[in-house]
Amino acid sequence: MQLPDDLRDQLKNPLGNLIKDNDPNRENIIKKNSAESIIITVGDRTTENMLQLELKPQVQIIDGLEKRVQCLVPADDTVNTKLSCRNPPGEITEESIQVIQKAFSCEPPVRITVDGEEDLLVIPVCIYAPENSVVMYGQPNEGLVIVHITPEIQAKVQKILDAMN
Repeated sequence: MQLPDDLRDQLKNPLGNLIKDNDPNRENIIKKNSAESIIITVGDRTTENMLQLELKPQVQIIDGLEKRVQCLVPADDTVNTKLSCRNPPGEITEESIQVIQKAFSCEPPVRITVDGEEDLLVIPVCIYAPENSVVMYGQPNEGLVIVHITPEIQAKVQKILDAMN
């Protein structure tokens, strides 16, 4: 599924709460989540930041790139399940959707390594994540977005995914 040009501007708006770059500390992030929340990170920097803050994401989605430049994939020795998928830039593949769905039934923490680009995978993650989940991803040059999964968020991102077909 390709991202049409008319959706690009819509996706520049954060899906949830934006924590500015200068303020993503542990206390601010914990304040925005409940203790029972399932934490899901999309992006290498976001995953690395959460691991450094000792907030263990149960599902981590990385591609080894930051702003399209090769980066060092953050190590996490606590990962129980390693999955991978192919997802070209500007697309969401059926394979990546299936791997995301599978991740929620695997023993956490789960790390999905994407061959391609993980940015748009926030969309299927928000659709398939359990309701008590919190999805975190980076908003380029702005900060960290925290999305609390609700039926309303799931319906909103489902419309975006449907528009990509």
